[in-house]
Amino acid sequence: MRGLTGKRILVASGATGIGAATAERLAAEGASLIVGDINDAGCAETVERIRHAGGTAHAAHYDLADGDSISSLVDTCTARYGGIDGLANIGADVGTETLKNDFDVGAMDVSIWERTFRVNLIGHALLMKAALPHFIAQGGGAIVSVSSAAAYQGDGAIPAYASSKAALHALIRHVARRWGKNNVRCNGVAPGLVLTAPARAAFTSEELDKNLELLPLTRHGKAADLAATITYLLSEDAAWITGQVISVNGGFAFRD
Repeated sequence: MRGLTGKRILVASGATGIGAATAERLAAEGASLIVGDINDAGCAETVERIRHAGGTAHAAHYDLADGDSISSLVDTCTARYGGIDGLANIGADVGTETLKNDFDVGAMDVSIWERTFRVNLIGHALLMKAALPHFIAQGGGAIVSVSSAAAYQGDGAIPAYASSKAALHALIRHVARRWGKNNVRCNGVAPGLVLTAPARAAFTSEELDKNLELLPLTRHGKAADLAATITYLLSEDAAWITGQVISVNGGFAFRD
């Protein structure tokens, strides 16, 4: 893809799954990376794979629920590389403890809602806030945040998670509108069911089979599918795309 060689990109939450696949794809396209995560061991493994393949990456610890940690992560990128050109916002709270207690509104646990919005929405906003001054000063930059098909589906459960993702779409469009004149692009991707480790833990084999029957395509999603779209949106090939949330879902649902 055009325009990624030498770009300084922060992959926030790149230890496993979609984040790790995105970091590896960006490095293969020539970007220099900071890979941040609360999972230090997984983050180090991602960086090691990138370096073994000849790429440039450094690991950094951060917590998407901690504002100071988020600011330090962006500072790590600018200190290491002298700036930041792209931000891949991958993280969300998809832990079993959170999702399994995200009941319908009639049985809502306010602490679960507060935790979900703190990570899935406010964490993304704080990362954008920390990166924006650098983008503006240097004449541009690109942001991609990972949402979810849950924002559209109207599921009978996980309302806090779905609501946080729908709110993320509004945040993406706000940033795209507000800082477009500064040559800052902001987009999102909304995955369908992707067979990451948390997904495999959350669904039975029967549920996975049922989901596959609903897809026009013949397989479940892979982390690499999302990595390809995120990488594209951070590249110059997507230079005239902003304020969009692209569904990557195997045709589970069709959206304009």
